[in-house]
Amino acid sequence: MSRATAVRAFLALVILAVSGWLVAARPARLGLDLRGGTQIVLETRDGELAKATAKTTDDALEVLRRRVDELGVAEPTLARSGERRIIVELPGVTDPKEAVDVIGRTAQLTFRPVLGIAPQQPDPTPAPSGTPTPAPSESPTPAPNGTPTPAPAGTPAPDTSTSPGTAPGSSGGELVLPDESGQRLRLGPAALSGQQIKGAEGQPGQFGGWQVTINFAGAGERAWQQLTGKAACAPAGDPTRRVAIVLDDKVISSPQVEQTVACDVGITGGSTVITGSFGKEEAKDLALLVRAGALPVPVEVIEQRTVGPTLGKAAIEASAQAAVIGLIATILFIVAVYRIVGGLAAVALVAYGLISYAALLALGATLTLPGLAGFVLAIGMAVDANVLVFERAREEYAGGKRTLRTAIRGGFANAWSAIIDSNITTLLAAGLLFFLASGPVRGFGVTLSIGVVVSMFTALVLTRVLAEVTLKQGWLAKRPGWSGLGNVGWVRRTLERKNPDLMGRGRLWIAVAAVAVVLAVAGIAVRGLNFGVEFTGGRLVEYSTSQRISVDQARTAVTGAGLSQAVVNESGDGNISVRAGGFDDTGEQKVRDALANAGAGTVERLRDEQVGPSLGDELRRKALIALTIALAAQLAYLAFRFRWQWSAAAVLGMAHDVLILVGIFAWLGKPVDGVFLAALLTVIGYSVNDSVVVFDRVRELVGAAKKERRDRRPTFAQLANTACLQTVPRTVNTGMGALFILIALAVLGGESLLDFALALLIGVIAGTYSSVFVATPLAVTFENRPGGLGAVLGRPGTTRGRTLTRTPDATSEPAAAETAETAATVVESPTGAAGRTTGKATAVKRKRPRR
Repeated sequence: MSRATAVRAFLALVILAVSGWLVAARPARLGLDLRGGTQIVLETRDGELAKATAKTTDDALEVLRRRVDELGVAEPTLARSGERRIIVELPGVTDPKEAVDVIGRTAQLTFRPVLGIAPQQPDPTPAPSGTPTPAPSESPTPAPNGTPTPAPAGTPAPDTSTSPGTAPGSSGGELVLPDESGQRLRLGPAALSGQQIKGAEGQPGQFGGWQVTINFAGAGERAWQQLTGKAACAPAGDPTRRVAIVLDDKVISSPQVEQTVACDVGITGGSTVITGSFGKEEAKDLALLVRAGALPVPVEVIEQRTVGPTLGKAAIEASAQAAVIGLIATILFIVAVYRIVGGLAAVALVAYGLISYAALLALGATLTLPGLAGFVLAIGMAVDANVLVFERAREEYAGGKRTLRTAIRGGFANAWSAIIDSNITTLLAAGLLFFLASGPVRGFGVTLSIGVVVSMFTALVLTRVLAEVTLKQGWLAKRPGWSGLGNVGWVRRTLERKNPDLMGRGRLWIAVAAVAVVLAVAGIAVRGLNFGVEFTGGRLVEYSTSQRISVDQARTAVTGAGLSQAVVNESGDGNISVRAGGFDDTGEQKVRDALANAGAGTVERLRDEQVGPSLGDELRRKALIALTIALAAQLAYLAFRFRWQWSAAAVLGMAHDVLILVGIFAWLGKPVDGVFLAALLTVIGYSVNDSVVVFDRVRELVGAAKKERRDRRPTFAQLANTACLQTVPRTVNTGMGALFILIALAVLGGESLLDFALALLIGVIAGTYSSVFVATPLAVTFENRPGGLGAVLGRPGTTRGRTLTRTPDATSEPAAAETAETAATVVESPTGAAGRTTGKATAVKRKRPRR
C-alpha cells in the first residue's frame, strides 16, 4: 500500500469512527410530522410605538422566525391566526420554557438620554411615558459600570438641528425608570431603536465578565453620534452625561460618556460596547434579541401545549419501507452494472449515508419526512461521482492500459475536473441559499452542502482506497471482467454501433424544448398554481371528541371529506386540529361528520380561526433573492471554467427543467407547497450538475482538437455530439439509481410523499433530457455564431474537418465529398466512437479521376 493510500485509509477510518459514535450517542431531532413538539400561541397588544394590527403582527412574526432560527430549532412553523395571534410550532421541543422566555420577549431596545435624577418614591413602578416628573436632584452620582467605547475620531461634527434616530411615535414626554443600582432616572424620548442596529455579539470583556458589542446601521450611526455628542457637553459626574440603554422598560446599562469624547462631536464609527454585570448566558441572550430584531409590538403567551405528529405511524412505516426498498434496488443495480467495483461503490454509499446522517445530528438538524426522503434520494444520487470514475476507468482499460489498478487511477485523474466543477456549482448555490435565505430554504442549503461534501469524500477517498487495494489482487487481473472495468457495457456498445448524429438535429431538439416550455407556461397561465396552505394561509379548526381516535384515523377521515392536503395533528389532551386552505363551512361540516363516522363519537368545535401563511412574504422574497444570486454565481463560475456560451446554455437548460416541472404541476392541479419547493431546488442542482459533466467532456475534446492541423479539425457540433455519446452511460446509470428510489417512494410512500416523489421524477427525467437535447444544442448554436469556436475548429457545411467514426473499409466506394485530393479520417482507439480522441490520424490520398 502506497503512502498516499495509507493516508486516505486512515482519514476514512477516523471519519467513519466519529460518525458511528455520533449516530450511537446522539438522538435524532424529529420534526412535527414524525414526532410532534410544542405549540405556542402568542397574541400581540398595543405598544408605545405602534398599534397591534394585522400588519404589525405579520412584522412580529418575521422577527420571531429569526429568533427561532437563532435558537437552532430547524423546520419551525409560524403562522398568523386571525388579526393578532401567532401560532408557533417547535418540532421536538418538549421543554419549551427557554423558547418561550426568548421568543416571547418584546425586546424593544431603545437608547435614551438621561435628563437627571428623579426623587426616590416608595412605589418603584415606572411612571408611564409622557407623565411629568419632579425636578431632579442636584447631587451628582457616579456612573455605573458600563462606559461606551468610542470609535476612532475624525468624522465631522453632524448637524444637530434634527434627530434622524428619534423613535417614531415618541410623544416627547419623559420616562422614569430605576437604573442598575436601583436609582431612579429621568429619561428623555428614545433617540435610537433596535431597528437601527445592524448586529450584536456577546463577548468576554477585557477585565473579566461579559459584554455586548453593538453595530449601528444607516441612520443609527448618526443618531448615536448625536446622542453621545450632546451628552458629552455635560461635566464629568453629571447624570446628564449618561446614556440609558433600555430593554423592555428596564435599564440594562446607563454608562457615562468618556471624557475623551468632545462636546457636539460624539462617538463616531457606528459601534459601541455595552458592559455591566452580565453573565455569559445573559450577554448571549441580549445579543440574540438585538441581532434578531425588536418586536414592533409586545406579545403575550396565551397558550402553550404539546402536539402530536401530523403523520400517523402507518404513513411513517410505509415511507421507511419505500426508502429501504429503493435503496436496496439502487445498490443491486450498481453491483449488476459494475460488479466488484460496484460492490465497493455500494459500501461507499452506506458510508455516505452514515457520515451525512452523523453530520446532520452534529448540527442539530430537525428531520422531517420529506427531508429524510430527500436524504435517501441524495444517497442514490451520490453514486454519480463513482459512476464518473468507473466509466473513465473503463475507457482507460479499453484504450490499452495494462492493469486494472492503473486504469482506476487514470479514471480518478480524468474524472476529477468533472466532479469538482459539478460539485462546486452545487455548493455555490447551497452556500448562498444558507446565507441569504431563511426558514426551510436555508435548511435545504445546509442539507445540500453536507451531501455534496460527503459525496466527494466517499467517492474520492473511500472508494479509491477500496478500489486500489482490491484491484491489485493477482487473481482479479486474470479475470478483468469480474472487476466491472474489463468491458464497456451494452449502452456504450450500442452507441458505438449506431453512432447517432444527435447534434445534426440540434434545431429540432431546440424547437421541441421551446414547444414544451410554451405548453408549461400555458398551464401556469390557464390553470394557475395551486399554492398550498404554507403560501396562502387558510383555516384552522380544532375539535374535541368524546371518543379518542388516532391521528391515522383522523387523517383518513379528513382526506375522505375532500381535504387531501390538510395538516392534521393531535394535541396532548386528545383534541384533533385540522389546518387547510379552501376550508369553507360546507367542508368543515363534512370534516366533522367524517370524524364522527370514524369513531370519534360526539365532535365539538373548540376553535375556528383564519391562519396566515407559514411561508410569509419575507421568506419568499429572501428565497427568490438567494436563488437569483445563486444562479448568477453559477453562471459566472461556469463562464470562468468553460465559456460564457456554455454557461448560458446550462442555465437555459435548467430554466427549461424548472418551467416543465412547474407547468406539469399546474396542469395536474398539484399543490405547490414547502415540499414542492424542496423538490424544485433539488431539480435545479441536478440539472446544472448533469450539464457540467457533458461540457467537461466537450472541453477535453476541444483541447485535443486544437492541437491538430487546422484543416483536420472536426466541427464543434461533431465534438459536442461525441461528448454526449461518451457521457450517456454515466447519465443513464446515475439516473437509474435515483429513479429506483423515487419510484419506490411514489408507489409505497403513500399520500405524504407522492407529490414529492412525482416532482423529483419529473425533474430527474427533464434534467437528463435537457443536458443532451437542450443545453448542448444551445451551446452548439452559440459557438457557431461570430466569435465562437466555429471560427477555430472545422466549419459546418464544408468538407474540411474529420469525423469521429470508424475508418471506412478499403473496398467501400468514396463519397462525393471525398473526391478532393486529400481527405482526413481518424483511426480510433478500440472503444470506437465512445473512445478518446488520441488515436493516430492517417491521410488517405486519392488520385484525381482522369478526364
